[in-house]
Amino acid sequence: MSVVLEGRNKGGLSLSVILLEIFPAALAVLLLATVGIVHVTSRVMVVKLGYELSRLDTKNTELARENDALKVELATATSPARLAPLAREQLQMRLPSVVIAVKN
Repeated sequence: MSVVLEGRNKGGLSLSVILLEIFPAALAVLLLATVGIVHVTSRVMVVKLGYELSRLDTKNTELARENDALKVELATATSPARLAPLAREQLQMRLPSVVIAVKN
């Protein structure tokens, strides 16, 4: 600041003197603004990814339940207790009365 006051006493300020006084403060403000913008941007991205992770976790739980239900349905559909009556009634299949052993 003393350089500015000395310049005023002489009757005028040169551009280089003004820039030398303002440049460090402007650089500090610019640096702080840049750090603030980067920080806010990173926090927004973290929150956005948190929501995405939560959504995907919910979808994973839903798909796991659906998979378990399909496994139960498959086990029910392929159980011998269910297939035996279907084979007898719809396909008219019977147990063989004669069994012939074949040797290789």
